[in-house]
Amino acid sequence: MIKRRDFIQNSSAALLAIGLPVRASVKSQETTHPPKINKPKRLRKGDVVGLIAPGYAITEEQLERSVKAIKAMGMEPYHTSRIFGNHGYLSNTDAERAEDLMHMFRNPKVDAIFCIRGGYGCTRILDLLDFSLLAQHTKILLGYSDITALLNTFYQKIGLIGFHGAMGPELDSYAYNGVKDLLMHPKKKWILENYQFDEDTLLNDPVYEPYVITPGTAKGKLVGGNLSLLSAMNGTDYGLDYSDTIVCIEDVGEAPYRIDRMLTQLLSTPSFKKAAGVVFGVCAGCDKKEGSDSFSLKEVVTDRLAPMGIPAVYGMSFGHIAETFTFPIGIEAVLDTDSFSLRLEEKPLT
Repeated sequence: MIKRRDFIQNSSAALLAIGLPVRASVKSQETTHPPKINKPKRLRKGDVVGLIAPGYAITEEQLERSVKAIKAMGMEPYHTSRIFGNHGYLSNTDAERAEDLMHMFRNPKVDAIFCIRGGYGCTRILDLLDFSLLAQHTKILLGYSDITALLNTFYQKIGLIGFHGAMGPELDSYAYNGVKDLLMHPKKKWILENYQFDEDTLLNDPVYEPYVITPGTAKGKLVGGNLSLLSAMNGTDYGLDYSDTIVCIEDVGEAPYRIDRMLTQLLSTPSFKKAAGVVFGVCAGCDKKEGSDSFSLKEVVTDRLAPMGIPAVYGMSFGHIAETFTFPIGIEAVLDTDSFSLRLEEKPLT
């Protein structure tokens, strides 16, 4: 009887002999975590913060709110003329948006980069970026939603620790204070504390209800963000390696069946099966409509994730909500379902 290993080796040799390609193993096709981590410098008063719109077009009001928030932190806002414009639903052409991002990284006067808006468009510019140049300029990059594509790609390609957080938050809000505290006063052993929603909010909208899907404690690098983007990047050169990570997931305005479809796609990814834990944020507007015979969001999330058998929770306060905390992509963290908390195990900034 031919042993399986001998059969595979003999088959591969035969294919090579007649000039046909041998399919690589699944493992060899997966991306890997970066060998070197690049932590940006923490923000200090007087630093210059570059503002960009790498996705959708922005309004004057959105720009003004961002400028006001940055000045209130004691920073100096800066942007180029490329931030303005309407190229269809995008803020500018792909080439102009990519150039604006590159400009902010290579400009020695710019200390950090805040994205004003997400929307759509970041995946369109990934092929236009010079990652070897970006690796030479370690700076804070802040944003969420569509910015998920930039944050996770930069972490995997060049080891940059990016920040999933609010863009242009209202002053003195939970989100504003979260951005300011983490980026200006980082600490080791930082607890990402959840916003405590009032009873009316919890009663009137089930998507705000926090719950444990699978109990336990998990340790791993934080990755993730918007589910639609994680799904869209899956299977591309920019797909994530989820091995030994705590995957953070959120979305907005997606029907339960769409959440189901995107989670199912992730579950078919070999490396996602090796994740250490999963943390869902608040998925605003993603529950079934009243009177619908659809599964609820909770039923979908539980059905898809519980069989993984790894620690998982739903309802931490991040996502497309006003009460969103800021978390670093690429930093070691611990998920504890008993305390319903995420604890950073190292400083995300120098």
